[in-house]
Amino acid sequence: MNKRIRLRDLLRLMRPRHYIKNFLIFVSITFDRNLFNPSVMRQGLLGFAAFCLLASAVYVLNDIRDVEADRLHEVKRNRPVASGAVPIPAAWALSGTLFAAALAIQLAAFGLRGSGLLLAYFAVNLGYSLGLKHVPFLDIVLLVSGFVLRVVYGAAIVGSSTSAWVYLTVFALSFYLGLGKRRNELVKLPPGGGSTRKVLQYYSYEFLDKFMYLCLTLAVTFYALWSADSEVASKYGTDKLVWTVPLLIIILMKYSADIESSSYGDPVDVILQDKVLLLLGVLFGLVIVGLIYVPGL
Repeated sequence: MNKRIRLRDLLRLMRPRHYIKNFLIFVSITFDRNLFNPSVMRQGLLGFAAFCLLASAVYVLNDIRDVEADRLHEVKRNRPVASGAVPIPAAWALSGTLFAAALAIQLAAFGLRGSGLLLAYFAVNLGYSLGLKHVPFLDIVLLVSGFVLRVVYGAAIVGSSTSAWVYLTVFALSFYLGLGKRRNELVKLPPGGGSTRKVLQYYSYEFLDKFMYLCLTLAVTFYALWSADSEVASKYGTDKLVWTVPLLIIILMKYSADIESSSYGDPVDVILQDKVLLLLGVLFGLVIVGLIYVPGL
């Protein structure tokens, strides 16, 4: 008798919590002062939907690929495929449906514009799932590329432009997040030293910790240079953006404190489980939007 698959388990398999990362699509829209432009926002939301569906297709593929390793992990063994809540054939069908839906939205809304970037994201993550995540250093580069591709895709679908300082900030922050995730996975190794993530044997805590905070320093520096740039001040008609730097530092201090505790270092889990950090992030966003969009603020 076939086991009935619950909708709740299918939704968990899609990992909608991770859609928070896809808000990076709106970075260029925000900085291009189009956040309240209905036509541009409509395009941004369609791109957001396409990216979310494609990301879910990737998450499902990854869970299928890692099912045996996940069953040996103290947390991942509860995932729908690893636990048996969603059979592998059903997971394959779900992934294919999500991929087709994402591609349909992309082509209907934008044609070929941005399609290459969307497919590049899929290819990068497919390669990651198929084994590139076991290649030291490349695994972190692929994690970083996922964040950066979101920003570039958002700019491409609406034809907006973003300062090079913003891209450098995203790059540095992405490396900080990726290195932090690996560092905490290394810290969480079981007493015998075994791990379901083989690449960890190539890293040391000292190496990951050192470069993690180097990238954090670079991120703050790049953001500060953007906020103090005379062209940026002229574009937005304000020189007060520099005062958002201390708020960014406070947010990153809070995030660092969280991952120095008992966290596995997954950025989504860290942000959503810390209400203070989430509130600070919302406040930061509101201040940025206010300074960019409200004259004389």
